[in-house]
Amino acid sequence: MELNLTQDRHEAHVLLDLLSAEKLDVVRSLLEVLVEPLSLSLALAPVDEEELTEEMAAQIERARHAIEKGEGIAHSEILAEFGLPA
Repeated sequence: MELNLTQDRHEAHVLLDLLSAEKLDVVRSLLEVLVEPLSLSLALAPVDEEELTEEMAAQIERARHAIEKGEGIAHSEILAEFGLPA
């Protein structure tokens, strides 16, 4: 099977060498999507520009302290709240 993969890669490289610059750009874009769809989606996602208010920052800090003290909600409780199996 490795021999076929090596041959397939070689044939793909030969075909790439025959493409015009415009078509090569299209194929490159397609390959990027095939190789790493999540990474590409994340890279193209708009930046979240929501401002972190003082109130939100304080809530985050309180939540971190609560978790450090073991006051968090158990995973099983959250699942049960949404009717999901534990």
